[in-house]
Amino acid sequence: MNYKLGKNYKLCSKAIIKSLFETGITIKHYPFIATFKEINLTLPPPLKVTFSAPKRIFKKAHRRNKIKRKTKEAFRLNKNIIEHYLIEKNKQIALFLVYSTQEEFSHIVLEEKTKKLFDKIINKLEENHD
Repeated sequence: MNYKLGKNYKLCSKAIIKSLFETGITIKHYPFIATFKEINLTLPPPLKVTFSAPKRIFKKAHRRNKIKRKTKEAFRLNKNIIEHYLIEKNKQIALFLVYSTQEEFSHIVLEEKTKKLFDKIINKLEENHD
């Protein structure tokens, strides 16, 4: 298992991000709001992701950065759950992950929440595929 979260996983394309919010699917699983969409890329990673902690919730930059660091770490450690599914089904998705509450959780809790969020995303992809 590769636990790296390299540059190739980063969602940078403004066009893809725009289409995510226009036609993507949104799932809420406290404390996350995930917006995702199936995409077709020629690059190998099956998912591209962006993390966000809103300025209106976290006024101080150091708190936003801390939340994003914790979220990235939880994502990095559990991305194999969704990655295996996407590789098996030969799909690629773009994912925009927003931390949506002022409450700060520990790494352990965030990992559990991330796993449950991935399960919800997989279920939604299964529903839309049928």
